[in-house]
Amino acid sequence: MEDYREDEHLGKIYDGRLMRRLLGYARPHLGWILVSIGLLLLVTAADLAGPLLIRTAIDHHLRAADRPRIALAPAALEQLPEGLQREAVAFEGRFFLREDRLPDGFLGPAQRAAGRYQVLEAQGGQHYLVQVGDEPVTAPPARLQVAEAGGQTVILAPAGAGDGPGAAPRALPARLLSRAELHQFRQPERAAVARIAGLYLALAATAFLLAYTQGYLLHRTAQRIVAEIRRQVFGHLQRMHLGYFDRNPVGRLVTRVTNDVETLNEMYTSVVVNLFRDLFVLLGIAGIMLAYNARLALTAFAVLPLVVAAAAVFRTQARAAYRQVRVRLARINAFLAENISGMRIIQVFRREREQFAEFDQINRSYFQATMRQVTIFAVFRPVIDFLSSLALALVVAYGGAQVLGRQLELGVLVAFIQYVQRFFRPITELAEKFNILQSAMASAERIFGVLDTPPAVVDPARPRVPARVRGAVEFDHVWFAYRDEEWVLQNVSFRVEPGETVAFVGHTGAGKTSILSLMARFYDVQRGAVRVDGIDVREWPQEELRRHIAVVQQDVFLFTGTVRDNIRLWNPAISDAAVERAARLTRADEFIRRLPRGYDEPVTERGSTLSAGQRQLLAFARALAYDPTILVLDEATANIDTETEQLIQEALRQLTRGRTTLIVAHRLSTIQHADRIIVLHRGRIREVGTHRELLARGGLYHRLWLLQHGEQEELAAGVEGRARREA
Repeated sequence: MEDYREDEHLGKIYDGRLMRRLLGYARPHLGWILVSIGLLLLVTAADLAGPLLIRTAIDHHLRAADRPRIALAPAALEQLPEGLQREAVAFEGRFFLREDRLPDGFLGPAQRAAGRYQVLEAQGGQHYLVQVGDEPVTAPPARLQVAEAGGQTVILAPAGAGDGPGAAPRALPARLLSRAELHQFRQPERAAVARIAGLYLALAATAFLLAYTQGYLLHRTAQRIVAEIRRQVFGHLQRMHLGYFDRNPVGRLVTRVTNDVETLNEMYTSVVVNLFRDLFVLLGIAGIMLAYNARLALTAFAVLPLVVAAAAVFRTQARAAYRQVRVRLARINAFLAENISGMRIIQVFRREREQFAEFDQINRSYFQATMRQVTIFAVFRPVIDFLSSLALALVVAYGGAQVLGRQLELGVLVAFIQYVQRFFRPITELAEKFNILQSAMASAERIFGVLDTPPAVVDPARPRVPARVRGAVEFDHVWFAYRDEEWVLQNVSFRVEPGETVAFVGHTGAGKTSILSLMARFYDVQRGAVRVDGIDVREWPQEELRRHIAVVQQDVFLFTGTVRDNIRLWNPAISDAAVERAARLTRADEFIRRLPRGYDEPVTERGSTLSAGQRQLLAFARALAYDPTILVLDEATANIDTETEQLIQEALRQLTRGRTTLIVAHRLSTIQHADRIIVLHRGRIREVGTHRELLARGGLYHRLWLLQHGEQEELAAGVEGRARREA
């Protein structure tokens, strides 16, 4: 069950030490990360080029369609580059080319003045080809009038700048253009706009492919990083001694390997690399805007102090809300884990209503905390959107005035509008990144807390292994406590010879199971030594030591899979024949054969579809399939009925022959044939002998035997008191 109090401490929003460790996992993948960042730079460049293309289409082609044109003779046209020749419009024996497209110095002043024309729209929506002088006509169509002068159509345009105030309108020779002729004159601009549109589409397609490649590489790299972290965390947990799992609930450790590691994946994909994208976007847009028009750019940036203030307030409020949500969510998880596990007790004692009321209170608290967080996030985005709209309004107002005053091109203003909208997009996404960064720092702190916890039981630097494992077990003045000096075993000494069967009995808490745990080196003793074949278990490699030990416990754990898988535990060295032989010797074969699929019958989690006795028989078969040198039975027959127990007694005698066997049992009837019985009380050895010897002695073992067989009711109350006096 997860301890929610752990989540009340979130640590820093950004911890440089943790971030350096996290980035250390990315170092082996640095090449792919750099490729991803490079692709991201290209995607950003393609994205920022879009408004520039639109600006070019508006200012250089759409609004430039009516700029002055020069009428060139064929001989003059041939002197131009092929690209410009294709832009020229053939009309009435001459070639018209926009004046601003001609190279400097290509024509003399006289030729340039004599051959200047404009396509103008006059009153009535008609278009005319007008011959102009030194100054182009810039008046709107409403101020252009069509008249007749000397039998020729003229356009009456406002006087030029050099004509002085009050000068009469200019009468410019004009020719009415048909719709086809107008289309012909504007064909170069139409073609140019079409090319820009095609380039824009090609740029978008390229950006799509680059973004897809970048996203794939980024997520693949991030998944490899978190897979390595997950592998390290699980591998580290496997090296931890059992005391660590006694102190840390399963739910908490599962959360470390799953949820916390997955949170780091979001950090690598959404924060670390995308920060480069946001940086590229902000710097790129700022640079382009300042390069085109510094005053207009500064006008747009005037709202940035307000953005910084809003972000600072959001950071403070969001962090407090995040802490509350985490704590209350952890409380819900803890409550659910406890109540679902104990649902049988809740229903038996009819506590459903009270538990539901408690859950409803916790759930409401979580709902309120979540709504506070939602409110904060719901306010922040609209605030940034409003500030973005404010910046846009300032740009439109100031830039529009400059456009009307002929101080700024319309295309530049349009590009600025698009850049302002894109500039605030990364800022709007700040909320999401802030939340991910908080979660990542909290998760990293917890993950490294696991990884930084050193195993209490480690392999020796110079291990020792006997040439042949015989199975001798010796406890030499062993003192052991799970916590501080609360001794579970006190000065325990005994020796078990190879092939000998020794049983341990005593009241609950006497230290029987602890002896078995120390022999397999699940824990280390504080004083004394535990030896296997004369070598201290602290000098054995753990894997080698446990390879010769098989344990059958009272609480049998079965894995999801098949019956066959749970006997061999997916060990390919154990053949099907060995599996079936072990099952036959333990009498498990009898019920396995009755299953619909026999040895291939699916087993659900923890073997919930099997009875307790059947699970116990499978545990016997599992232990025997591994053919151990030392067999450990820890209350192994506690869940087997009397009839089944009688069936396996003979099998146990055969299987323990030639194999060192250590048995812990409360049911004394199961250990009568043990070579020796060691009676423990309060962590000390009180009696040692065979079943008959201990009964004849009339001591603690004799009283336990009488207590189990119900011969003296009064004895039950006096056993513990007499044992205390003897202690």
